[in-house]
Amino acid sequence: MAFKKAVKGTILAGGGALATVLGLSQFAHYRRKQMSLAYVEAAEYISEPVNREPPSRDAQLLTLQNTSEFDVLVIGGGATGCGCALDAVTRGLKTALVERDDFSSGTSSRSTKLIHGGVRYLQKAIMKLDIEQYRMVKEALHERANLLEIAPHLSAPLPIMLPIYKWWQLPYYWVGIKLYDLVAGSNCLKSSYVLSKSRALEHFPMLQKDKLVGAIVYYDGQHNDARMNLAIALTAARYGAATANYMEVTSLLKKTDPETGKEHVSGARCKDVLTGQEFDVRAKCVINATGPFTDTVRKMDDKNATAICQPSAGVHIVMPGYYSPESMGLLDPATSDGRVIFFLPWQKMTIAGTTDTPTDITQHPIPSEEDINFILNEVRNYLSCDVEVRRGDVLAAWSGIRPLVTDPKSADTQSISRNHVVDISESGLITIAGGKWTTYRSMAEDTIDAAIKSHNLKAGPSRTVGLFLQGGKDWSPTLYIRLVQDYGLESEVAQHLAATYGDKAFEVAKMASVTGKRWPIVGVRLVSEFPYIEAEVKYGIKEYACTAVDIISRRTRLAFLNVQAAEEALPRIVELMGRELNWDDNKKEEELETAKKFLYYEMGYKSRSEQLTDRSEISLLPSDIDRYKKRFHKFDADQKGFITIVDVQRVLESINVQMDEYTLHEILNEVDLNKNGQVELNEFLQLMSAIQKGRVSGSRLAILMKTAEENLDRRVPIPVDRSCGGF
Repeated sequence: MAFKKAVKGTILAGGGALATVLGLSQFAHYRRKQMSLAYVEAAEYISEPVNREPPSRDAQLLTLQNTSEFDVLVIGGGATGCGCALDAVTRGLKTALVERDDFSSGTSSRSTKLIHGGVRYLQKAIMKLDIEQYRMVKEALHERANLLEIAPHLSAPLPIMLPIYKWWQLPYYWVGIKLYDLVAGSNCLKSSYVLSKSRALEHFPMLQKDKLVGAIVYYDGQHNDARMNLAIALTAARYGAATANYMEVTSLLKKTDPETGKEHVSGARCKDVLTGQEFDVRAKCVINATGPFTDTVRKMDDKNATAICQPSAGVHIVMPGYYSPESMGLLDPATSDGRVIFFLPWQKMTIAGTTDTPTDITQHPIPSEEDINFILNEVRNYLSCDVEVRRGDVLAAWSGIRPLVTDPKSADTQSISRNHVVDISESGLITIAGGKWTTYRSMAEDTIDAAIKSHNLKAGPSRTVGLFLQGGKDWSPTLYIRLVQDYGLESEVAQHLAATYGDKAFEVAKMASVTGKRWPIVGVRLVSEFPYIEAEVKYGIKEYACTAVDIISRRTRLAFLNVQAAEEALPRIVELMGRELNWDDNKKEEELETAKKFLYYEMGYKSRSEQLTDRSEISLLPSDIDRYKKRFHKFDADQKGFITIVDVQRVLESINVQMDEYTLHEILNEVDLNKNGQVELNEFLQLMSAIQKGRVSGSRLAILMKTAEENLDRRVPIPVDRSCGGF
């Protein structure tokens, strides 16, 4: 307590100067985080990490191979698995973790990006007098405060608006939200409040105003989920855990207890997915933390094990940032089919989701067009009619598999457990399943407690409450200013690096390439409209990135923000990784194709391409067709019926505009449906029809041709950058 009082006094004493530097709103946010979250007790008596930096993947593999026996082997590199590894290693247990794919490659990177207790769970707890759900909300609210404290660079409080369209709902929802604050107690981020109709529209101007009564605003947390997962994994590695991605468990090892004659799980046979090398990793205790694949590992232990996982798919879409205010989210508590939809600002874009539908278990879930359109329709219900919600504005879409579970020890095996389940099989395999992102730490604590008890391991209590994750300890809101001043980075890039890497941002800045410009001095961007720089590719390899997909989806979040931008960045990313990892041309081509396939199927590019195909209907008025034909023939001067790069270059040169051939090829390729290197009149008319219907937006060819038509005589430059256009 003395320490907390000292911190509080320091903040109050230095507040004036800091407020001057940050501005009042940012200072208020910083002070709130430091004071409101100070109720989370800091970890004590934790030795410093054994490694200043995480060991390389090769070094980790050697440790896995050469260690005679670990205390704990965790299977699964999602949030829960990495949380288990961190909890175990900080208790002094010899710990290993293996993951078949990349850290956070599954559900943990495909969440709604919220750190929350669950307003809807509290509502159900009260309505049904369900003590289990109440405890779950109480625990999640404590964990929310802890996570905001230990990774301040990756997380922040977010106000979320609940619009009210019926007078009777105002007191009903107000009581519920106030109870949410009350249950949070000392961990309440900021007290909820009511807004009048006019004030609600000030904060959220794109909101549907007809019949709007007012709004209630409450606070939850938001984070960068994949980077948070990675921070947990890197922190575990720094504390001495042998962690390795792309290590698949092919079978479980067992040995017979000489006293009882029973078989016990004693490790796992592991295969390096990248090289094919196989070896055994032995451990006193094996933990199954594989999320949706829980039953796969349980059946390795016992082929007759009853399935406990009931997977549910949650689809999210990303839209341009102008769809929502920069610092205010929206909650639709009752959609047309009874689901809950969030509409949130994230990474200067807007996330909308999620759906909740039964699904098959797969490593590569695909967002369906039906779910994408469901979300768009719900968004339309809450936004002003002045805002045209277009299918073409969907920049990315993904599906995450939520591993709902039934408790195998419960009498009612059909009832889904709303909390997490820790199960110990007869042979000693410990399974942790269910739960939610926010409670990963308490799930890990319960799991390691069970492991210690059931396997007679020697360790003390959990020490992860208040334990800073990688990058969080020396982060401050003004850290980015030092990056600008010391390295000559753009302010936007510096802010991004500080918010992504925390106090490790300086290491990324040191690796940044010189731009050759007056300003910025260093920091060559991967794509012009996003603050990701080439140095992050090199640094990502230090963070165990092994593939191009790892970089575009989890080291950076480019694939989750704009799949077209991610595809454009891929050649350079593959080139940089090839240089660092000594890839030959065949390997580079393989990586490029794999990453494109990932974008096409898993990140919504497939749905995008289906909005404009060679079978797309042309539904234009005769007057529109005549207008677009005239525009097309300004480029097709020879009346060939198609245009090529040469035709576009000719028109551009006539108005003194220079554009490199690679960019022109990209622009035409977006519309070249049959991929024959030319855009036919029919393809152009299909494009214009799709744009009119809102299925396609931000087509660079359409913008270029329209602007060229308007400016042929005026000779003004033509803009060709994407203007937040999606698909």
